[in-house]
Amino acid sequence: MNFLLTYKPFGERTILVEWPPEIKPHILQDILCFKEKIANKKIKYIIDIRTAYNSLLVIYKKIDIDFEYEVNKLKEVYKSNDYSLKIESRLWKIPVCYDAIFGVDLDVISETNNISKEDIIKRHSKAIYTVYFIGFLPGFLYLGGLDETLFTPRKGTPRLKIEKGAVAIGGNQTGIYPDESPGGWNIIGNSPINFFDTSKDQPCFAKAGDKLQFYSITLNEHENIKALLEVNEFQLESEGIDG
Repeated sequence: MNFLLTYKPFGERTILVEWPPEIKPHILQDILCFKEKIANKKIKYIIDIRTAYNSLLVIYKKIDIDFEYEVNKLKEVYKSNDYSLKIESRLWKIPVCYDAIFGVDLDVISETNNISKEDIIKRHSKAIYTVYFIGFLPGFLYLGGLDETLFTPRKGTPRLKIEKGAVAIGGNQTGIYPDESPGGWNIIGNSPINFFDTSKDQPCFAKAGDKLQFYSITLNEHENIKALLEVNEFQLESEGIDG
């Protein structure tokens, strides 16, 4: 399926390509497919391609690009058929401790949505989430697929300090803070996993198009996993899925 895309200049050496303003898996797949097509064509002067919920940013090495010429070239690539193209994705199983020591906003979500804390945990860990892109902090995964009964507005006043690994809900999204930072989302648990590790060839293990599913662990299991990670003896569970 081809969408009606818009192409806009975005600075001196970038072109912004936009899809319909919706957060939908089929739009994400089209964006990722277009990204792969562009990468496979090895178009001269393109040095980077970045994706978001419904857009793709093409970055050129040259400052003085011919906008119309490059847009026409991108349009040709988008319309081209490449039946051998396959987006490889993985489903990652992420351990989360929802204990009250971490889930400091479980009561808020429970009261706001009239749902028990036990059901919050069950519904949050039952869903399979899609990674749409990696955002404002290195390793912060923007996830789609949160159960609608868990939607909760962000806090009016953000916290100045949120612990690394905090699992939280903000509006219609859930996510994990990869490092200590300020933030306004509602915290429901903590994952001991490192979501951004500069010692790795690929610092963030997940990528756009991958899936995530959380599973509940105890406080003791949380501490054990942290200890195993420190000596590189914990293997994150994952499996290949159809792209």
